[in-house]
Amino acid sequence: MSEPILPTELTPRRVRRLAVLGDSTAVGLGDPVPGRGWRGVGPFVAQALAVPADGYLNAAVTGARMRCVRYDQLPAAVAHRPDVALVIVGMNDTLRSDFDPVDMAADLDHVVTTLRALGTVVVPVRFHDHGKVFRLPGPLYRALKARIDELNAAIDGVVRHHGVPCLDLGSMPGAYDLSAWSVDRLHPSELGHRMLAAGLTGLLAAAGIAVAEPVSLVCSGGIRPRTVDHVGWLVVKGLPWLWRRGRDLLPYAAGILAASAKETYLAWRDGQIVEVPEPAELPAVSPQA
Repeated sequence: MSEPILPTELTPRRVRRLAVLGDSTAVGLGDPVPGRGWRGVGPFVAQALAVPADGYLNAAVTGARMRCVRYDQLPAAVAHRPDVALVIVGMNDTLRSDFDPVDMAADLDHVVTTLRALGTVVVPVRFHDHGKVFRLPGPLYRALKARIDELNAAIDGVVRHHGVPCLDLGSMPGAYDLSAWSVDRLHPSELGHRMLAAGLTGLLAAAGIAVAEPVSLVCSGGIRPRTVDHVGWLVVKGLPWLWRRGRDLLPYAAGILAASAKETYLAWRDGQIVEVPEPAELPAVSPQA
């Protein structure tokens, strides 16, 4: 097992090159800015670390999965030779029928190993219980949560092996506040992206990286969504998305339900579940005089 990354110098290390790899959250979805598309966590971290404009690379792509980071995004990051690399990916994998945490762990391990060989400080994230944010029917919620638990276990294994810092999104203060999420409830809002950037820069500071300017949690410069945006997204994109992803998760959810039913039946058969008698009828209480 590799030794944890610890500060080796009294003077914090200045970051001149930053790379962001991952999916739509890493792209910045959920934090639109006028005339410039998406902003999000990457620019907030770059500003906090005082990274020059030509030292910032965002190789992330919407819809990316773990293997996309390894095969499609990592080469650009290696060519950039970053001092720090942020890796935010994995949730898209949990929503697919070919979800494989073993392969995902191998892909992430390759990414971390390759970047660390360049002297890069790599910071992945582990994920929250997204069913608390985007409400799903019971079976789908349990299926998604089980997948996220497996994803986090895969990430945890790589983090332990390399001793790299890792941001636990589920433990961040305010992670489940609706204000931290955009209208789609799938991506962070501007505030959520700022919270994510603050958490990442906090870990980097603890690893000996110079943080020139703390990330502000005061929103500014973004486009604030209106109520009509919430309703419009639900009708135009939210329900179709739930239908598409629900179909991917349904076989897995059905398996969870079947296993639960079997476990309950076996417990009942073996006498571990007994009928609870109806409570005795309580005497009526006379009204006080």
